[in-house]
Amino acid sequence: MDNHIISTAPLSFQTIASIIHNRLKLSLSPDSIELIQKCRTYLDKKMGNRSAPVYGVTTGFGSLCTITIPENDLSQLQNNLVMSHACGFGNEVNPEIVKLMLLLKIQALGLGKSGVQVQTVQRLIDLFNNDILPVVYEQGSLGASGDLAPLAHLVLPMLGMGEVWYNGAKRASAEVLKTFGWKPISLQSKEGLALLNGTQFMGAHGVFVLLKAQNLSKWADTLTALSLEAYDGRLDPFYAQLHTIRPHKGQIETANNIRTLLEGSELIKQSGKKVQDPYSFRCTPQVHGAAKDTLNYVQSVVLTEINSVTDNPTIFPDDDLVLSGGNFHGEPLAMAYDFMAIAVAELGAISERRVYRLIAGERNLPSFLVANPGLNSGFMIPQYTAASIVSQNKQLATPCSVDSISSSNEQEDHVSMGSNAATRLIRMIDNLERILSIELFTAAQALEFRRPLKSSKFIESLVQAYRQRVSFIEDDKVMYTEMHKTVQFMNDFTGELNAFLKG
Repeated sequence: MDNHIISTAPLSFQTIASIIHNRLKLSLSPDSIELIQKCRTYLDKKMGNRSAPVYGVTTGFGSLCTITIPENDLSQLQNNLVMSHACGFGNEVNPEIVKLMLLLKIQALGLGKSGVQVQTVQRLIDLFNNDILPVVYEQGSLGASGDLAPLAHLVLPMLGMGEVWYNGAKRASAEVLKTFGWKPISLQSKEGLALLNGTQFMGAHGVFVLLKAQNLSKWADTLTALSLEAYDGRLDPFYAQLHTIRPHKGQIETANNIRTLLEGSELIKQSGKKVQDPYSFRCTPQVHGAAKDTLNYVQSVVLTEINSVTDNPTIFPDDDLVLSGGNFHGEPLAMAYDFMAIAVAELGAISERRVYRLIAGERNLPSFLVANPGLNSGFMIPQYTAASIVSQNKQLATPCSVDSISSSNEQEDHVSMGSNAATRLIRMIDNLERILSIELFTAAQALEFRRPLKSSKFIESLVQAYRQRVSFIEDDKVMYTEMHKTVQFMNDFTGELNAFLKG
Protein backbone atom coordinates (compact mmCIF):
# COMPACT_ATOMS: atom_id res chain seq x y z
CA MET A 1 0.00 0.00 0.00
CA ASP A 2 1.39 3.43 -0.96
CA ASN A 3 -1.51 5.50 0.36
CA HIS A 4 -3.02 6.30 3.76
CA ILE A 5 -6.60 7.54 3.92
CA ILE A 6 -7.34 10.21 6.52
CA SER A 7 -10.57 9.34 8.31
CA THR A 8 -12.14 9.48 11.75
CA ALA A 9 -10.23 6.30 12.65
CA PRO A 10 -7.53 7.09 15.22
CA LEU A 11 -3.87 7.10 14.30
CA SER A 12 -1.64 4.57 16.05
CA PHE A 13 2.10 4.76 16.51
CA GLN A 14 2.48 1.80 14.14
CA THR A 15 0.43 3.60 11.49
CA ILE A 16 2.43 6.81 11.90
CA ALA A 17 5.73 4.95 11.66
CA SER A 18 4.50 3.21 8.50
CA ILE A 19 3.36 6.51 6.92
CA ILE A 20 6.69 8.21 7.59
CA HIS A 21 9.12 5.34 6.94
CA ASN A 22 7.32 4.08 3.83
CA ARG A 23 6.70 7.60 2.54
CA LEU A 24 2.99 6.96 2.10
CA LYS A 25 0.81 9.57 0.42
CA LEU A 26 -2.27 10.94 2.20
CA SER A 27 -5.79 11.38 0.91
CA LEU A 28 -9.10 12.32 2.52
CA SER A 29 -11.81 9.71 2.94
CA PRO A 30 -15.28 10.58 1.62
CA ASP A 31 -16.53 10.63 5.21
CA SER A 32 -13.88 13.17 6.23
CA ILE A 33 -14.66 15.36 3.23
CA GLU A 34 -18.34 15.26 4.18
CA LEU A 35 -17.62 16.15 7.82
CA ILE A 36 -15.31 19.03 6.88
CA GLN A 37 -17.78 20.44 4.37
CA LYS A 38 -20.74 20.03 6.71
CA CYS A 39 -18.96 21.99 9.42
CA ARG A 40 -17.92 24.72 6.98
CA THR A 41 -21.44 25.04 5.55
CA TYR A 42 -22.89 25.31 9.05
CA LEU A 43 -20.40 28.03 9.98
CA ASP A 44 -21.16 30.02 6.81
CA LYS A 45 -24.88 29.90 7.62
CA LYS A 46 -24.15 30.90 11.21
CA MET A 47 -22.18 33.89 9.96
CA GLY A 48 -25.15 34.98 7.88
CA ASN A 49 -27.22 35.35 11.02
CA ARG A 50 -24.90 36.90 13.57
CA SER A 51 -26.91 37.36 16.74
CA ALA A 52 -23.90 37.21 19.07
CA PRO A 53 -20.13 37.57 18.68
CA VAL A 54 -18.14 34.36 18.13
CA TYR A 55 -14.60 34.42 19.47
CA GLY A 56 -11.95 34.51 16.75
CA VAL A 57 -14.59 34.35 14.04
CA THR A 58 -16.25 37.75 14.38
CA THR A 59 -13.90 39.14 17.04
CA GLY A 60 -10.22 39.81 17.54
CA PHE A 61 -7.95 37.35 19.32
CA GLY A 62 -6.73 36.95 22.89
CA SER A 63 -7.42 40.06 24.91
CA LEU A 64 -8.78 41.68 21.71
CA CYS A 65 -11.81 39.37 21.88
CA THR A 66 -14.03 42.33 22.83
CA ILE A 67 -13.51 43.97 19.44
CA THR A 68 -16.07 43.03 16.77
CA ILE A 69 -14.75 42.74 13.20
CA PRO A 70 -16.86 43.91 10.21
CA GLU A 71 -18.01 41.11 7.92
CA ASN A 72 -16.00 42.29 4.91
CA ASP A 73 -12.78 42.10 6.99
CA LEU A 74 -13.20 38.54 8.31
CA SER A 75 -10.98 36.95 5.65
CA GLN A 76 -8.26 39.57 6.18
CA LEU A 77 -8.55 38.94 9.94
CA GLN A 78 -7.53 35.32 9.42
CA ASN A 79 -4.64 36.20 7.10
CA ASN A 80 -3.43 38.82 9.58
CA LEU A 81 -3.57 36.22 12.33
CA VAL A 82 -1.23 33.84 10.50
CA MET A 83 1.22 36.58 9.52
CA SER A 84 1.35 38.25 12.93
CA HIS A 85 1.75 35.01 14.83
CA ALA A 86 4.72 33.73 12.80
CA CYS A 87 7.20 34.90 15.42
CA GLY A 88 9.46 31.89 15.76
CA PHE A 89 13.07 32.03 16.87
CA GLY A 90 15.85 29.56 17.57
CA ASN A 91 16.85 26.41 15.72
CA GLU A 92 14.84 25.11 12.81
CA VAL A 93 12.67 22.12 13.69
CA ASN A 94 13.85 18.79 12.28
CA PRO A 95 12.08 18.28 8.91
CA GLU A 96 10.92 14.83 10.08
CA ILE A 97 9.08 16.51 12.94
CA VAL A 98 7.64 19.14 10.59
CA LYS A 99 6.24 16.33 8.45
CA LEU A 100 4.67 14.83 11.55
CA MET A 101 3.17 18.23 12.38
CA LEU A 102 1.51 18.31 8.94
CA LEU A 103 0.17 14.78 9.43
CA LEU A 104 -1.25 15.55 12.87
CA LYS A 105 -2.82 18.83 11.77
CA ILE A 106 -4.47 17.08 8.80
CA GLN A 107 -5.75 14.33 11.10
CA ALA A 108 -7.27 16.86 13.54
CA LEU A 109 -8.93 18.97 10.85
CA GLY A 110 -10.28 15.80 9.23
CA LEU A 111 -12.50 15.23 12.26
CA GLY A 112 -14.76 18.02 11.02
CA LYS A 113 -15.07 20.23 14.08
CA SER A 114 -12.90 23.17 13.00
CA GLY A 115 -14.83 24.96 10.26
CA VAL A 116 -12.08 24.91 7.62
CA GLN A 117 -12.53 24.56 3.88
CA VAL A 118 -11.87 21.20 2.25
CA GLN A 119 -9.34 22.90 -0.04
CA THR A 120 -7.41 24.13 3.00
CA VAL A 121 -6.96 20.59 4.31
CA GLN A 122 -6.13 19.41 0.79
CA ARG A 123 -3.34 21.98 0.51
CA LEU A 124 -1.80 20.66 3.72
CA ILE A 125 -2.00 17.19 2.15
CA ASP A 126 -0.32 18.55 -1.00
CA LEU A 127 2.57 19.87 1.10
CA PHE A 128 2.89 16.52 2.89
CA ASN A 129 2.67 14.37 -0.24
CA ASN A 130 5.25 16.40 -2.13
CA ASP A 131 7.70 16.73 0.79
CA ILE A 132 7.34 20.50 0.78
CA LEU A 133 8.23 21.06 4.41
CA PRO A 134 7.72 24.51 5.94
CA VAL A 135 10.54 26.11 7.90
CA VAL A 136 9.41 26.07 11.54
CA TYR A 137 11.37 27.35 14.52
CA GLU A 138 11.68 25.74 17.96
CA GLN A 139 11.01 28.81 20.08
CA GLY A 140 7.81 30.82 20.37
CA SER A 141 5.06 28.60 21.78
CA LEU A 142 3.76 28.78 25.33
CA GLY A 143 1.90 25.50 24.90
CA ALA A 144 -1.47 27.16 25.48
CA SER A 145 -3.77 28.73 22.93
CA GLY A 146 -2.06 25.90 21.13
CA ASP A 147 1.34 26.10 19.48
CA LEU A 148 0.61 29.47 17.92
CA ALA A 149 3.99 30.60 16.59
CA PRO A 150 5.23 27.24 15.22
CA LEU A 151 1.87 26.43 13.65
CA ALA A 152 1.82 29.87 12.02
CA HIS A 153 5.13 29.04 10.37
CA LEU A 154 3.71 25.64 9.37
CA VAL A 155 0.82 27.20 7.44
CA LEU A 156 2.46 30.38 6.08
CA PRO A 157 3.37 28.56 2.83
CA MET A 158 -0.34 27.99 2.13
CA LEU A 159 -0.63 31.77 1.83
CA GLY A 160 2.45 31.99 -0.38
CA MET A 161 4.56 33.33 2.49
CA GLY A 162 7.49 32.08 4.52
CA GLU A 163 10.01 29.44 3.47
CA VAL A 164 10.02 25.72 2.81
CA TRP A 165 12.51 22.94 2.32
CA TYR A 166 11.99 21.34 -1.07
CA ASN A 167 14.34 19.02 -2.98
CA GLY A 168 17.09 19.58 -0.44
CA ALA A 169 17.06 23.39 -0.65
CA LYS A 170 15.43 26.15 1.36
CA ARG A 171 13.22 28.16 -0.98
CA ALA A 172 10.62 30.92 -0.82
CA SER A 173 7.16 29.39 -0.51
CA ALA A 174 5.72 31.59 -3.27
CA GLU A 175 8.33 30.26 -5.67
CA VAL A 176 7.48 26.62 -4.89
CA LEU A 177 3.74 27.26 -5.18
CA LYS A 178 4.35 28.62 -8.70
CA THR A 179 6.33 25.48 -9.56
CA PHE A 180 3.23 23.38 -8.83
CA GLY A 181 0.77 25.87 -10.28
CA TRP A 182 -0.93 26.39 -6.92
CA LYS A 183 -2.59 29.64 -5.93
CA PRO A 184 -2.34 30.79 -2.30
CA ILE A 185 -5.29 29.69 -0.18
CA SER A 186 -7.78 32.48 0.58
CA LEU A 187 -8.62 31.88 4.23
CA GLN A 188 -12.25 32.21 5.22
CA SER A 189 -13.70 33.11 8.61
CA LYS A 190 -12.22 31.13 11.52
CA GLU A 191 -9.70 29.23 9.34
CA GLY A 192 -6.56 30.96 10.57
CA LEU A 193 -7.57 30.26 14.13
CA ALA A 194 -8.27 26.60 13.31
CA LEU A 195 -4.82 26.27 11.77
CA LEU A 196 -2.93 28.01 14.58
CA ASN A 197 -4.82 26.74 17.62
CA GLY A 198 -3.81 23.17 18.33
CA THR A 199 -1.11 21.06 19.94
CA GLN A 200 0.45 19.55 16.84
CA PHE A 201 3.91 21.04 17.53
CA MET A 202 3.98 19.45 20.98
CA GLY A 203 2.35 16.29 19.69
CA ALA A 204 4.74 15.79 16.79
CA HIS A 205 7.74 16.14 19.07
CA GLY A 206 6.22 13.58 21.42
CA VAL A 207 5.60 11.06 18.64
CA PHE A 208 9.14 11.53 17.29
CA VAL A 209 10.79 11.12 20.69
CA LEU A 210 8.64 8.17 21.76
CA LEU A 211 9.41 6.21 18.60
CA LYS A 212 13.12 6.70 19.28
CA ALA A 213 12.79 6.09 23.02
CA GLN A 214 11.15 2.70 22.53
CA ASN A 215 14.16 1.62 20.46
CA LEU A 216 16.65 2.99 22.97
CA SER A 217 14.83 1.21 25.79
CA LYS A 218 15.60 -2.09 24.04
CA TRP A 219 19.19 -0.99 23.52
CA ALA A 220 19.47 -0.21 27.24
CA ASP A 221 18.45 -3.78 28.09
CA THR A 222 20.79 -5.22 25.48
CA LEU A 223 23.77 -3.21 26.68
CA THR A 224 23.02 -4.21 30.26
CA ALA A 225 23.30 -7.84 29.16
CA LEU A 226 26.58 -7.13 27.36
CA SER A 227 27.98 -5.16 30.31
CA LEU A 228 26.86 -7.88 32.76
CA GLU A 229 28.84 -10.44 30.78
CA ALA A 230 31.91 -8.20 30.64
CA TYR A 231 31.64 -7.49 34.38
CA ASP A 232 31.30 -11.20 35.25
CA GLY A 233 27.93 -10.50 36.81
CA ARG A 234 25.15 -12.77 38.04
CA LEU A 235 21.88 -13.73 36.35
CA ASP A 236 20.02 -14.24 39.66
CA PRO A 237 18.52 -10.70 39.79
CA PHE A 238 16.77 -11.42 36.48
CA TYR A 239 15.07 -14.69 37.44
CA ALA A 240 11.35 -14.59 36.76
CA GLN A 241 10.46 -15.61 40.34
CA LEU A 242 11.72 -12.27 41.70
CA HIS A 243 9.53 -10.25 39.38
CA THR A 244 6.31 -12.19 39.71
CA ILE A 245 6.20 -11.11 43.36
CA ARG A 246 6.56 -7.44 42.36
CA PRO A 247 4.74 -7.56 39.04
CA HIS A 248 5.30 -4.18 37.48
CA LYS A 249 4.90 -4.75 33.77
CA GLY A 250 8.11 -2.98 32.72
CA GLN A 251 10.13 -4.75 35.39
CA ILE A 252 8.94 -8.15 34.19
CA GLU A 253 9.64 -7.23 30.57
CA THR A 254 13.17 -6.01 31.35
CA ALA A 255 14.11 -9.15 33.27
CA ASN A 256 12.70 -11.31 30.50
CA ASN A 257 14.69 -9.38 27.90
CA ILE A 258 17.94 -9.89 29.80
CA ARG A 259 17.31 -13.61 30.19
CA THR A 260 16.45 -13.92 26.51
CA LEU A 261 19.54 -11.98 25.46
CA LEU A 262 21.84 -14.18 27.57
CA GLU A 263 20.31 -17.54 26.77
CA GLY A 264 23.07 -20.03 25.95
CA SER A 265 25.92 -17.87 27.29
CA GLU A 266 29.01 -19.59 28.68
CA LEU A 267 30.06 -16.49 30.59
CA ILE A 268 26.86 -16.14 32.62
CA LYS A 269 27.09 -19.76 33.75
CA GLN A 270 30.67 -19.80 34.99
CA SER A 271 31.29 -20.39 38.69
CA GLY A 272 33.14 -18.27 41.22
CA LYS A 273 31.08 -15.12 40.80
CA LYS A 274 30.69 -12.49 43.52
CA VAL A 275 27.70 -12.96 45.82
CA GLN A 276 26.08 -9.68 44.72
CA ASP A 277 26.52 -7.14 41.94
CA PRO A 278 26.24 -3.35 42.28
CA TYR A 279 22.80 -1.80 41.91
CA SER A 280 23.56 -0.55 38.39
CA PHE A 281 23.43 -4.22 37.34
CA ARG A 282 21.27 -5.86 40.01
CA CYS A 283 18.48 -3.26 39.91
CA THR A 284 18.28 -2.89 36.14
CA PRO A 285 14.82 -4.57 35.95
CA GLN A 286 13.47 -2.11 38.49
CA VAL A 287 15.02 1.02 36.90
CA HIS A 288 14.63 0.13 33.24
CA GLY A 289 11.20 -1.28 34.03
CA ALA A 290 10.00 1.94 35.62
CA ALA A 291 11.23 3.81 32.55
CA LYS A 292 9.30 1.44 30.27
CA ASP A 293 6.13 1.94 32.28
CA THR A 294 6.64 5.70 32.07
CA LEU A 295 7.11 5.59 28.29
CA ASN A 296 3.97 3.50 27.93
CA TYR A 297 1.98 5.99 30.00
CA VAL A 298 3.28 8.94 27.99
CA GLN A 299 2.46 7.10 24.78
CA SER A 300 -1.14 6.68 25.91
CA VAL A 301 -1.41 10.42 26.61
CA VAL A 302 0.10 11.33 23.25
CA LEU A 303 -2.19 8.91 21.40
CA THR A 304 -5.23 10.53 22.97
CA GLU A 305 -3.93 13.99 22.12
CA ILE A 306 -3.05 13.42 18.46
CA ASN A 307 -6.49 11.92 17.78
CA SER A 308 -8.31 14.86 19.37
CA VAL A 309 -9.68 18.21 18.25
CA THR A 310 -7.50 20.82 19.93
CA ASP A 311 -8.33 24.11 18.20
CA ASN A 312 -10.75 26.78 19.43
CA PRO A 313 -13.58 27.54 19.11
CA THR A 314 -14.94 24.15 18.10
CA ILE A 315 -18.07 23.64 16.08
CA PHE A 316 -20.86 21.12 16.62
CA PRO A 317 -23.28 21.44 13.68
CA ASP A 318 -25.64 18.71 14.92
CA ASP A 319 -26.02 20.52 18.25
CA ASP A 320 -26.09 24.01 16.72
CA LEU A 321 -23.20 24.99 18.98
CA VAL A 322 -19.97 26.95 18.57
CA LEU A 323 -18.09 26.52 21.83
CA SER A 324 -15.07 28.47 23.00
CA GLY A 325 -13.03 26.39 25.42
CA GLY A 326 -9.52 25.31 26.26
CA ASN A 327 -8.75 22.10 24.36
CA PHE A 328 -5.61 23.80 23.02
CA HIS A 329 -4.04 23.89 26.49
CA GLY A 330 -0.99 21.65 26.53
CA GLU A 331 -1.01 20.68 30.19
CA PRO A 332 -1.68 16.94 29.57
CA LEU A 333 1.35 16.78 27.28
CA ALA A 334 3.51 19.07 29.38
CA MET A 335 3.10 16.97 32.53
CA ALA A 336 3.58 13.72 30.61
CA TYR A 337 6.73 15.04 28.94
CA ASP A 338 8.12 16.11 32.30
CA PHE A 339 7.56 12.54 33.50
CA MET A 340 9.24 11.15 30.39
CA ALA A 341 12.22 13.46 30.91
CA ILE A 342 12.83 11.79 34.27
CA ALA A 343 12.72 8.34 32.69
CA VAL A 344 15.14 9.32 29.93
CA ALA A 345 17.52 10.87 32.45
CA GLU A 346 17.46 7.74 34.62
CA LEU A 347 18.17 5.36 31.72
CA GLY A 348 21.27 7.42 30.99
CA ALA A 349 22.31 7.71 34.63
CA ILE A 350 22.32 3.97 35.31
CA SER A 351 24.09 3.29 31.99
CA GLU A 352 26.94 5.61 32.96
CA ARG A 353 27.34 3.79 36.28
CA ARG A 354 27.77 0.48 34.43
CA VAL A 355 30.41 2.14 32.26
CA TYR A 356 32.24 3.28 35.37
CA ARG A 357 32.22 -0.24 36.85
CA LEU A 358 33.79 -1.62 33.68
CA ILE A 359 36.73 0.82 33.70
CA ALA A 360 37.37 0.81 37.47
CA GLY A 361 39.77 -2.14 37.48
CA GLU A 362 37.32 -4.48 39.24
CA ARG A 363 36.80 -8.23 38.78
CA ASN A 364 40.06 -8.87 36.93
CA LEU A 365 39.43 -6.21 34.29
CA PRO A 366 42.41 -3.87 33.68
CA SER A 367 42.05 -0.26 34.72
CA PHE A 368 40.50 1.73 31.88
CA LEU A 369 40.36 -1.46 29.80
CA VAL A 370 43.84 -1.27 28.28
CA ALA A 371 46.74 -3.64 28.80
CA ASN A 372 49.22 -0.91 29.70
CA PRO A 373 47.41 1.76 31.77
CA GLY A 374 49.52 4.79 32.60
CA LEU A 375 51.11 4.99 29.21
CA ASN A 376 47.58 4.60 27.85
CA SER A 377 44.52 6.37 29.23
CA GLY A 378 42.26 3.90 27.46
CA PHE A 379 38.57 4.33 28.26
CA MET A 380 39.06 6.93 31.00
CA ILE A 381 37.63 9.87 29.06
CA PRO A 382 34.65 8.22 27.35
CA GLN A 383 33.33 7.78 30.89
CA TYR A 384 33.96 11.50 31.53
CA THR A 385 31.95 12.29 28.43
CA ALA A 386 29.13 10.02 29.56
CA ALA A 387 29.15 11.67 33.00
CA SER A 388 28.98 15.12 31.42
CA ILE A 389 26.01 14.16 29.24
CA VAL A 390 24.25 12.47 32.16
CA SER A 391 24.62 15.67 34.18
CA GLN A 392 23.16 17.72 31.35
CA ASN A 393 20.15 15.40 31.11
CA LYS A 394 19.58 15.73 34.85
CA GLN A 395 19.52 19.50 34.44
CA LEU A 396 17.17 19.26 31.45
CA ALA A 397 14.83 17.01 33.44
CA THR A 398 13.73 20.00 35.53
CA PRO A 399 9.94 20.17 35.01
CA CYS A 400 8.59 22.71 32.54
CA SER A 401 4.91 22.34 33.40
CA VAL A 402 5.27 24.02 36.79
CA ASP A 403 6.16 27.28 35.06
CA SER A 404 3.69 29.77 33.63
CA ILE A 405 4.00 33.32 32.28
CA SER A 406 0.88 35.38 31.71
CA SER A 407 0.36 36.66 28.16
CA SER A 408 -2.09 38.59 25.96
CA ASN A 409 -2.80 41.23 28.61
CA GLU A 410 -3.46 38.42 31.10
CA GLN A 411 -6.33 36.97 29.10
CA GLU A 412 -4.09 33.93 28.75
CA ASP A 413 -3.01 33.89 32.37
CA HIS A 414 -1.96 30.26 32.77
CA VAL A 415 0.08 28.44 30.14
CA SER A 416 1.58 24.94 30.05
CA MET A 417 5.07 25.53 28.64
CA GLY A 418 4.51 22.18 26.97
CA SER A 419 6.45 23.24 23.89
CA ASN A 420 9.58 23.75 26.00
CA ALA A 421 8.93 20.36 27.59
CA ALA A 422 8.69 18.85 24.11
CA THR A 423 11.75 20.43 22.50
CA ARG A 424 14.06 19.65 25.43
CA LEU A 425 13.11 15.96 25.01
CA ILE A 426 14.80 16.03 21.61
CA ARG A 427 18.08 17.03 23.27
CA MET A 428 17.59 14.49 26.02
CA ILE A 429 16.85 11.53 23.75
CA ASP A 430 19.88 12.36 21.61
CA ASN A 431 21.92 12.55 24.80
CA LEU A 432 20.63 9.15 25.92
CA GLU A 433 21.63 7.63 22.60
CA ARG A 434 25.18 8.97 23.06
CA ILE A 435 25.41 7.67 26.63
CA LEU A 436 24.28 4.21 25.54
CA SER A 437 26.74 4.28 22.66
CA ILE A 438 29.53 4.84 25.19
CA GLU A 439 28.30 1.80 27.11
CA LEU A 440 28.44 -0.27 23.92
CA PHE A 441 31.92 1.05 23.11
CA THR A 442 33.13 0.23 26.62
CA ALA A 443 31.37 -3.09 27.18
CA ALA A 444 32.50 -4.50 23.84
CA GLN A 445 36.08 -3.64 24.81
CA ALA A 446 35.71 -5.21 28.26
CA LEU A 447 34.19 -8.41 26.86
CA GLU A 448 37.44 -9.20 25.03
CA PHE A 449 39.18 -9.65 28.39
CA ARG A 450 36.82 -12.59 29.13
CA ARG A 451 37.95 -14.63 26.18
CA PRO A 452 38.02 -17.45 25.23
CA LEU A 453 34.60 -17.80 26.93
CA LYS A 454 31.64 -16.79 24.79
CA SER A 455 28.45 -14.91 25.49
CA SER A 456 25.10 -15.86 23.94
CA LYS A 457 24.64 -16.34 20.23
CA PHE A 458 22.86 -13.00 19.84
CA ILE A 459 25.34 -10.98 21.93
CA GLU A 460 28.23 -12.50 20.00
CA SER A 461 26.56 -11.68 16.70
CA LEU A 462 26.03 -8.09 17.85
CA VAL A 463 29.68 -7.73 18.91
CA GLN A 464 30.89 -9.32 15.68
CA ALA A 465 28.81 -6.87 13.61
CA TYR A 466 30.06 -4.00 15.76
CA ARG A 467 33.67 -5.04 15.22
CA GLN A 468 33.18 -4.53 11.50
CA ARG A 469 32.90 -0.82 12.32
CA VAL A 470 34.90 -0.32 15.52
CA SER A 471 38.03 -2.30 16.36
CA PHE A 472 39.33 -3.40 19.76
CA ILE A 473 41.51 -0.64 21.25
CA GLU A 474 45.06 -1.93 21.81
CA ASP A 475 46.74 1.43 22.47
CA ASP A 476 45.51 4.99 22.73
CA LYS A 477 44.03 6.46 19.57
CA VAL A 478 41.65 9.25 18.64
CA MET A 479 38.42 8.09 20.29
CA TYR A 480 35.70 10.45 19.11
CA THR A 481 35.62 8.91 15.64
CA GLU A 482 35.00 5.48 17.16
CA MET A 483 32.26 6.92 19.36
CA HIS A 484 30.51 8.54 16.40
CA LYS A 485 30.72 5.28 14.47
CA THR A 486 29.17 3.54 17.47
CA VAL A 487 26.11 5.78 17.35
CA GLN A 488 25.71 5.04 13.65
CA PHE A 489 26.06 1.32 14.28
CA MET A 490 23.27 1.42 16.85
CA ASN A 491 20.96 3.11 14.36
CA ASP A 492 21.80 0.56 11.68
CA PHE A 493 21.45 -2.47 13.99
CA THR A 494 18.16 -1.42 15.61
CA GLY A 495 16.07 -3.48 13.19
CA GLU A 496 17.88 -6.70 14.10
CA LEU A 497 17.60 -5.89 17.80
CA ASN A 498 13.87 -5.23 17.61
CA ALA A 499 13.28 -8.38 15.61
CA PHE A 500 15.17 -10.49 18.16
CA LEU A 501 13.44 -9.11 21.25
CA LYS A 502 10.00 -9.31 19.61
CA GLY A 503 10.69 -12.93 18.72
